[in-house]
Amino acid sequence: MASRRKKSAAPPNYEGYPRKAVECEDGKTGEERGRKYARFTTSPELAAYRVINGVEQNSGVDKGIDVPTLMETLRHQAKAVNRGDLAQAEAMLMNQATALQSLFARLTEKAFLAAQLPQFEGFMRMALRAQNQCRATLETLSTIKNPPIVYAKQANVTTGPQQINNGVGSPSHTREIENGQIQLSVEDNELRTDTGTPALTGRVNQEVETMGKIHRTENS
Repeated sequence: MASRRKKSAAPPNYEGYPRKAVECEDGKTGEERGRKYARFTTSPELAAYRVINGVEQNSGVDKGIDVPTLMETLRHQAKAVNRGDLAQAEAMLMNQATALQSLFARLTEKAFLAAQLPQFEGFMRMALRAQNQCRATLETLSTIKNPPIVYAKQANVTTGPQQINNGVGSPSHTREIENGQIQLSVEDNELRTDTGTPALTGRVNQEVETMGKIHRTENS
């Protein structure tokens, strides 16, 4: 009896993938095309793609990157943050902290395997830098998860004829306070506009003049 072989599924058609060209919308006129190209050139997702592409060259990862899909993913991540969804940012920070922890551990191992003191110091210096950056990354993540609460005190500031009544006293009491403020302001202006001899100098001159009269009386 002939055995039936299970027919294998046809492999997916990946012809044309991964795409390596950066796509940009075309315009109906030269001016419109120039504006769209300038907007696309300065877009944050293109800048991020250029960095990722430069880092992943010759790593093997670059061979499977579909550029239009990567650009669209970067746009979606930015829109999520704009909506207030920070899940991607939180995951990124947590993963970076874990990677920095691994880097700290590896550099510490290499430091204790070093035979010379300068090598030991160099590896430990880099290890402690990785540890410090891991701590800073976790602090940033904590700030995002639990933002600080800012308490602002109320400040009542009156300028000109404006008045703020917080429920203390009657309108007549308010007018009395305003009249008192006006009187103080007038007295203050009078003190500031008095550019004559200072009061201390006047008292000294009077005392000298009085003693002069006494001296002349004793000699007469």
